[in-house]
Amino acid sequence: MKGKLLASSILAASLFGSYAVAADGTIKVGVLHSLSGTMAISETTLKDTMLMLIDEQNKKGGLLGKKLEPVVVDPASNWPLFAEKARELIQKDKVSAIFGCWTSVSRKSVLPVVEELNSVLFYPVQYEGEESSKNVFYTGAAPNQQAIPAVDYLMDQGVQRWALLGTDYVYPRTTNKILEAYLKSKGVKASDIMVNYTPFGYSDWQSIVADVKKFGSAGKKTAVVSTINGDANVPFYKELGNQGISAQDIPVVAFSVGEEELSGIDTKPLVGHLAAWNYFESVDSPANEDFIEKWHKFTGKADRVTNDPMEATYIGFNMWVKAVEKAGTTDPAKVQDALIGVTVPNLTGGYAAMMPNHHITKPVLIGEIQDDGQFEVVSETKGTVAGDAWSDYLPGSKDLISDWRKPLSCGNFNVKTGKCSG
Repeated sequence: MKGKLLASSILAASLFGSYAVAADGTIKVGVLHSLSGTMAISETTLKDTMLMLIDEQNKKGGLLGKKLEPVVVDPASNWPLFAEKARELIQKDKVSAIFGCWTSVSRKSVLPVVEELNSVLFYPVQYEGEESSKNVFYTGAAPNQQAIPAVDYLMDQGVQRWALLGTDYVYPRTTNKILEAYLKSKGVKASDIMVNYTPFGYSDWQSIVADVKKFGSAGKKTAVVSTINGDANVPFYKELGNQGISAQDIPVVAFSVGEEELSGIDTKPLVGHLAAWNYFESVDSPANEDFIEKWHKFTGKADRVTNDPMEATYIGFNMWVKAVEKAGTTDPAKVQDALIGVTVPNLTGGYAAMMPNHHITKPVLIGEIQDDGQFEVVSETKGTVAGDAWSDYLPGSKDLISDWRKPLSCGNFNVKTGKCSG
């Protein structure tokens, strides 16, 4: 016990010293996104978004009277390297918070590091849920804010058969596990669900797309639910066009394809295919117009698109700024408490609130791909939806809630047993 107390004291002193050093000069902010490798197609934009947001905040006078200093690292789409880079950011670079990760496998690599060192990670991408950490703030969509509403929309359009295609890692597998359970709860037969996984960077889609085409020829309206991530999307969509699969034949709804991914391909054969997000660049609101104008000015490129994870980054950064101002310090433990209940504007004309489960409130939008690479919104929730950390459709999760407020301070409280699992 004495050894543990001594170790805790040393760790606390080390952490306090880290933030005290940062406070003497600038406030350092970690930016942890892949700038090379298979995920660079998606993550580079989020690095640029953070640089813009930090630049804007500095023009406003910084934070707590100090300038913000971005510390950018490249984990290169290498999942173990994410953990190593996160540790360097916290211990060596003395960052006050980390904004980063895209894939769930990268987030799960970083998770034990930020918990061990009691830092703060803002995660800006849709994910599979089934997780809640006091050190992570999830500003991307949980399944009930993207996947479930997307399936509901397709059901309303008469879809009866489902091809669940994903990249082979935790997010697609867990999301599809939830979707399978949800579909079966709605009366869909197992024979009407097809599941397939491919590696990161997969490019040979000919046989898989042919299988989907055959699966959709059984006389029932069929749709593809895509959790394909990264640059594998480019050859996937090209192969759909090669085999003449249109949105009228077999619509695809994607959870990881936005304006950035579409900017590199000919979208004319993809018109009518769908994506489910909480933001699209085409959204008509003063806040969005202002954001796009600043983005074009910052990048110096009038054709540079925006997307959903950028908005989630924008929300998370502004929430962190507001929480630091509220706490009067960048001390992660105090910022964690201050973040709960913080409300900031989103880009669709409403507001996002940080809930006690460290997820936020978001509208859900379904968009159709247009021939200019933009999306036309065809469905939108009337209000915002609060993110659910634990799925209502999985046996091991439906009895769990997350609430990081004191005195509960638990990420997986079982309402039936009345116990926190840890």
